[in-house]
Amino acid sequence: MSLLNPEQDFERLSRGARYRRMAARNPLLVAGGVVIILIVLLTALAPWISPHDPTALNLSNRLQSPSADNWFGTDVLGRDIFSQVLHGGRLSLIVGFMAVFIAMLIGIPIGLVAGYFGGRVDAIMMRVSDVFLAFPPLLLPIAITAALGAGLLNTMLAIGISWFPWYARIVRASVISVKSELYVTAARAMGVSHTKVMVRHALPNASTPVMVQGSMDFGYTILAAASLSFIGLGARPPAIEWGLMVASSRALFLDYWWTAAFPGLAIFITVLAVNLFGDGLRDALDPKFRGRV
Repeated sequence: MSLLNPEQDFERLSRGARYRRMAARNPLLVAGGVVIILIVLLTALAPWISPHDPTALNLSNRLQSPSADNWFGTDVLGRDIFSQVLHGGRLSLIVGFMAVFIAMLIGIPIGLVAGYFGGRVDAIMMRVSDVFLAFPPLLLPIAITAALGAGLLNTMLAIGISWFPWYARIVRASVISVKSELYVTAARAMGVSHTKVMVRHALPNASTPVMVQGSMDFGYTILAAASLSFIGLGARPPAIEWGLMVASSRALFLDYWWTAAFPGLAIFITVLAVNLFGDGLRDALDPKFRGRV
């Protein structure tokens, strides 16, 4: 038996041994990660593994049920739905990633400045963030997209602007917890600029919670983008995107269920996998959890 406490014992393990132990005790992280990797590979390789051209029209083969030739059936224009799901995933994943990136790009600097300087600066920035938090999660992206106009770029901007307060608050809390530490005080006393102190000493302390929040938000942004496409404010034809596929098939769902079911299932599986991975990552990076493994 080790004389060290469990967390110290964990820190002594090699990197590979740490990953194996974390994976053995955290099946959510492994399951979510495997599914995410599989989805990314399938969408990235879509041009080479798709059995049909996703944009090829074949009106003589329209609204065919799933078969050996068309695994997910065909849509109202005779296009292969399986091929569309593979290609549509590329756009959905890009939108989700860029929306989270925009949210971080806005929220992290605000949280750094607010937490580091405090006082009136903190109060003003947090009150501005509270205004954005006052709106329901999907209402503000709808309003912003409706004002800017439909389109993928505006969709990413709208979702990113709506999501930034969470990152601002996370970073602010982390900066407040470390700005009075001895090494930060020493850096100030040595004449290190405020910018360097924030970036080199305060920001790394917030990297773990920001990473966990981003991994969980990735799934929600994909769902939000699909919702905007569903109501006509996101992707527009001829783009191929999961939410747009569901929207274009909603009138056919009762008679031709496969036209909306398979893209909807792709959204569900992706969001579920990302959330499982985010939950597992949060536990894996928690020092209390590491002490248990």
